[in-house]
Amino acid sequence: MVASYVAKLLLLIALLSCGAKLGADALSMGYYMMSCPFMDQMVRSTVSQALRGDPTLAAALLRLHFHDCFVQGCDASVLIDSTEDNTAEKDSPANLSLRGYEVIDRAKQRIEDQCPGVVSCADIIAMAARDAVFWAGGPFYEIPKGRKDGRRSKIEDTINLPAPTLNVTALVRMFGQHGFDAQELVALSGAHTLGAASCASFKNRLSNFDSADGVDPTLDTDMARTLWRACAAGDGARVPFDRSSYTFDNGYFNALQRGLGLLSSDQSLFADPRTRPVVNAYAMNDAMFFLDFQQAILKMGLLEVKEGGRGEVRRDCRRVN
Repeated sequence: MVASYVAKLLLLIALLSCGAKLGADALSMGYYMMSCPFMDQMVRSTVSQALRGDPTLAAALLRLHFHDCFVQGCDASVLIDSTEDNTAEKDSPANLSLRGYEVIDRAKQRIEDQCPGVVSCADIIAMAARDAVFWAGGPFYEIPKGRKDGRRSKIEDTINLPAPTLNVTALVRMFGQHGFDAQELVALSGAHTLGAASCASFKNRLSNFDSADGVDPTLDTDMARTLWRACAAGDGARVPFDRSSYTFDNGYFNALQRGLGLLSSDQSLFADPRTRPVVNAYAMNDAMFFLDFQQAILKMGLLEVKEGGRGEVRRDCRRVN
């Protein structure tokens, strides 16, 4: 097992070091090497500055990347503002709690000042998520670049985002539609090692859970009381996913083993025999989780990438050109 993971890691390092193209044909590690050679440093310094001021933005930037890629692919459609004749993705109920837009705007402006019309907002989101993970103590991974920005952003497309109440059967089906298997589903769910969720996302577990139970029977009793107290402040009250919510680690999986998963979808990963072995493996071996997360998020970053004339490089991330 250890040998296979070492081999996978060495292969990944080899791919990155030689500037290999991964997945989409036009994407490459050195895509901006000649046209905007310092854009990586500009994104990284912008993200680091933002996170020093507000560490909770690490989770926000990672979530922004996920919500972008799972709707119409990784094309920065989640950044587009609504207009009088179109309600955009960001105004969907599923996206109202998204944060970090100003960090992307700041990075984009810095890059535009040096390399106007070159670097896409879609690439900036992917890079910002990468830098947020590393800043919070997670693995560093390099990403292929060259995504173009999409021109479509509609509220109805957000139906493709997984709801926090889904069970493993529904999650496997939804992630499978994007090409992920059950192991990759668990690895990506590990992003919940960072951040917090609002009471509106898990209050279904506290009362009228199903026809047989008032409180979700998989929820730890003491935790249920804690959540009741926290949510007395209203649906907008926020509770951390785990005890180390500012640190990218395997604490999320340890919490699931103890019945302390916050969302129904979180705890279902331990309750279901199809995903429980992966949860247990990651809880025991953080290096395994880091490598599998790294590979899964690289794969996620290639979802429905727009290339060539199918997209554009927006001058302003909040509106199409």
